[in-house]
Order: sequence, then C-alpha cells, then structure tokens
Amino acid sequence: MAGIGPIRQDWEPVVVRKKAPTAAAKKDEKAVNAARRSGAEIETMKKYNAGMNKAASSGTSLNTKRLDDDTENLAHERVPSDLKKNLMQARLDKKLTQAQLAQMINEKPQVIQEYESGKAIPNQQIIGKLERALGTKLRGKK
Repeated sequence: MAGIGPIRQDWEPVVVRKKAPTAAAKKDEKAVNAARRSGAEIETMKKYNAGMNKAASSGTSLNTKRLDDDTENLAHERVPSDLKKNLMQARLDKKLTQAQLAQMINEKPQVIQEYESGKAIPNQQIIGKLERALGTKLRGKK
C-alpha cells in the first residue's frame, strides 16, 4: 500500500450545459420567432430558384430536338413464328409441360410461355438450351 496518499475530495463545481443549437434548429420557425421577440437581428434572403426544378427544364436542348425529329420506328425483335411452332411441337412430342421444360433448362416457366406465345425477345443462349433439352433444332433448317 505504499505510494497511496490520503484521500482527497474534489470540491470544484461541475457545470452541465445544453448542447448548442444545430443549424437546422436555428432555421426552425419557432427559433426565428423567438429571436424576433427578443429583438435579435434576423437576416432573411430568398435563394435563387429555391424549391423549383427550373434548371432541368430551362429550355429545349439540341438532343430534345433530335429526338423529336427522329421518326425511326424502334421495336424489339420477337420470336419468329417457325421457332414458336417448332418449340411447341418438340415439347409436345416429348410429352413435357412448359414447367417441366423450364425446369430442365433452369429457367422460369414464364420464359417458355413467352417463347411459345412469341412475346419473348430471342436469346440465343436460351434457344440453345431448349435445343439441347428437346434434342432437336428449333432455328434454321432441320
């Protein structure tokens, strides 16, 4: 117990203060009104284009005009009708449902439905999987 001296008490006062208001709290309507009542000087200024989206729609750009003038018909390529018929016939020959065929090629049944209805955008990788699973050529000449 050597080196330990007598116990002393610290009699200095401890002051607990509130946190200073944040910038958002200073801009709060209640804080501004309280400052007005106390007679403090308040400076208010309106920001340019505050709360408006004028910069995004300030005028027509060249790109907008080019898009308006463009008359080209853009559409996605769809599954050809011969591929639809070949797929349906090959699936029925193997006595598979759409769900079973989809499971065989690790795709969702919706993919097979889209291919058979002609709504799908042709994907050569999926068509290749279908050809391997059904054991027949679906595209081109047989």
